[in-house]
Amino acid sequence: MSVYKMTEIVGVSSESFADAIEKAIAEATKAVGRMSWFEVAEQRGTIEMGQIREYQVKLHVGFRISD
Repeated sequence: MSVYKMTEIVGVSSESFADAIEKAIAEATKAVGRMSWFEVAEQRGTIEMGQIREYQVKLHVGFRISD
């Protein structure tokens, strides 16, 4: 039986929600190692002068800690 740890991270991008997800997972992988799965918990953004300036995603990511 495997055991997984789940943690919450936030990704940010000026391009898209998908880019924010990819950047968040890339940085988390550098810090923690191999990720096993992710779930998008929230999506939001910032607006300036009527234009979208930033895409933000809150992710739950999981990684295996034992087999």
